[in-house]
Amino acid sequence: MAQQLQNITVAAPGFFGLNTQDSPIGGNPSFASIADNCVIDKLGRIGARQGYEEVSTNGSSVLGTSRGIETVYEFIDSSGDKYIVSAGNNKLFTGTTTLVDATPTGYTPTANNWKAVTLNNHAYLFQRDHEYVLGTDEGGSFVLEEHSAHSQATGTPPEANEVLAAYGRLWAADVTGNKHTVYFSDLLNGHHWTGGTSGSLDVTTVWPTGFDEITALAAHNGFLIIFGKKSILVYSGATSPASMTLTDTIEGVGCIARDSVQHTGTDIIFLSDTGVRSFGRTIQEKSMPVRDISKNVRTDLMSLVSLETKPIKSVYSSDNAFYAVTLPDSNTVYCFDMRTPLEDGSQRATTWSGLKPLSFAVLEGGSIYIGKDSGIVEYSGFLDGTEKYEMRYFSNPLDFGNAANLKFLKKFNLTIIGGQSTPTTLNWGYDYTQSYTKQAFIFGTGTLAEYGIAEYNTTGEYTSSILINTPKVNTSGSGEVVTIGLEAEINDAQFSIQKIDIHALLGRLI
Repeated sequence: MAQQLQNITVAAPGFFGLNTQDSPIGGNPSFASIADNCVIDKLGRIGARQGYEEVSTNGSSVLGTSRGIETVYEFIDSSGDKYIVSAGNNKLFTGTTTLVDATPTGYTPTANNWKAVTLNNHAYLFQRDHEYVLGTDEGGSFVLEEHSAHSQATGTPPEANEVLAAYGRLWAADVTGNKHTVYFSDLLNGHHWTGGTSGSLDVTTVWPTGFDEITALAAHNGFLIIFGKKSILVYSGATSPASMTLTDTIEGVGCIARDSVQHTGTDIIFLSDTGVRSFGRTIQEKSMPVRDISKNVRTDLMSLVSLETKPIKSVYSSDNAFYAVTLPDSNTVYCFDMRTPLEDGSQRATTWSGLKPLSFAVLEGGSIYIGKDSGIVEYSGFLDGTEKYEMRYFSNPLDFGNAANLKFLKKFNLTIIGGQSTPTTLNWGYDYTQSYTKQAFIFGTGTLAEYGIAEYNTTGEYTSSILINTPKVNTSGSGEVVTIGLEAEINDAQFSIQKIDIHALLGRLI
């Protein structure tokens, strides 16, 4: 005999982010099977990511048929003047609204995968098989010039793919034909590569795996960290390179993408061949444990990484509390909320599609600039330029703690924060089906479109200047497990899912 109507609340649905790694059967309802174009907002709700607003206006004329802006960097000089340097179409640009070709005269880049850093009032840009370029406004205006054209430059610098500004000097590595040497400039002088305290460090014999190659460099808590593809070296005493000592090694985990390395202030995030990792160090430990923050999406993430042929880029935003890594070939961004780890040490993951970033830069004020095919844009608002975009949330199959009973869904009560004039479709289906019953509506307008047999009514109210929508949807059908989902067409308005209340009958044992 059927039992009485029960209310089942899915509070903060998707709060734990994606979980495509574990079996969905009997899983925590706070996980999601799909969370696309989503972030975890500051109140712990799953909601729409922001879109972008155009910054540069002449991108099409200066970028031609190239991929777009593949490097963006903000340089701030000692007097506080700020300059945006970007690269695309085998050129170097300065400016924001108008991209101005600032490529040094006679200098011909053949790629746009620059790594930019700042040292002692100069900007330095390195990439593989290129003489590095430095930028300064010492002459009264900001100019870029190659090392050999600079009047005070000395020595022959490495044509390195990686560069780090730390402990008062430049550190460069990953040179074609030599992936085992770290070169360092003179103290406080990034364009002096001979004399003084400049020099090099050969790590050929200290890899714990016997052989590896340098992919990235980082500085943390007084240590110089050298990432190989399969291992990590940690050197102490980097303030005096001639007397540096190898303090620690980590075997079996390395970094596979130079621009995946991001410093959070207390930790370092990077992409390894087993997922996104956190390089966590505690004061009490002599060694440095490594934490897998992409555990719940590792297989899907790494299957896309294995297909990448273009540079992988990343960004860490303290204001937004996320780390995002873009995979351009698959048009996918994985976004990890960095506020609080889950119990297993992983971070809440969502995906973005449609944004198609080629590069990132976090400005001093916290804004995020993104390099795209159209030029430079800013992560802001809730439109992709002038276009709408779709947010999708789907739960894993839910058994509501009663795996052996049939479930007869009767009504959904949704609580949505924001969503004014947002066309939305509610989906539900039983027993692992991909063919969902759908109910479409537009918040805040009363407009209703039906896809099936359900009926709809909604109310909306403003509380403390926040629009709260509470639609109620009558449902039908039955099954052992239930999958629910929301698809929202983000149209210049915030959209977050607060909770889903489900009225259901629990039927006979199966």
